[in-house]
Amino acid sequence: MKSYLLPAILAGLLAGCASGPVYPPAPAKVAEAADWHYLLGPGDTVNVFVWGNPEVSGSFPIRPDGKMTMNLVEDLQASGKTPTQLARDIEKILARYIQDPIVTVIVGGGVGPYSQQIRVLGQAAKPQALNYREHMSLVDVMIAVGGITDFAAGNRASILRVIDGKPQQFGVRLEDLIKDGDISANVDMRPGDVLIIPESWF
Repeated sequence: MKSYLLPAILAGLLAGCASGPVYPPAPAKVAEAADWHYLLGPGDTVNVFVWGNPEVSGSFPIRPDGKMTMNLVEDLQASGKTPTQLARDIEKILARYIQDPIVTVIVGGGVGPYSQQIRVLGQAAKPQALNYREHMSLVDVMIAVGGITDFAAGNRASILRVIDGKPQQFGVRLEDLIKDGDISANVDMRPGDVLIIPESWF
């Protein structure tokens, strides 16, 4: 996450005191970006299948520096690419050793690049970074982090979202959603969202 967002995040974490700032409500529905694709990131594992060449195929991790190493391919940049883009890059390198290689890359598991992760800060039962999944909603995030703590000011929570390069903050009602089952409080999440759950001071 870019450093200029840090002050906004810290301000959001303090939003539980007194009445706190009031943010516009988060839009219930967010149009899916037509160009959104899962991008590989550090910590992901990829299964590389090279047709007719099992000795080159295998499962390979993407290192913290965003690169991967496999048979005949060293230090290839993988982070930030789609599995298909990575497959084409591997084919180009393997073509030096194998005639017309055909490569398929399948994601074995991971969280994607930091820019697409959803981060949950503050009074969640298990604050953490989550990998974004298509059509992910606030309910899905709450299930993943185990809900909110007894000290959370759930209805003063907010989502920090970058839109057209500019950070914007939206209010969400976690207590209404989790404790009262008010499904109208559920909203769509987007890649890169930061959910901030402040502490209640009373």
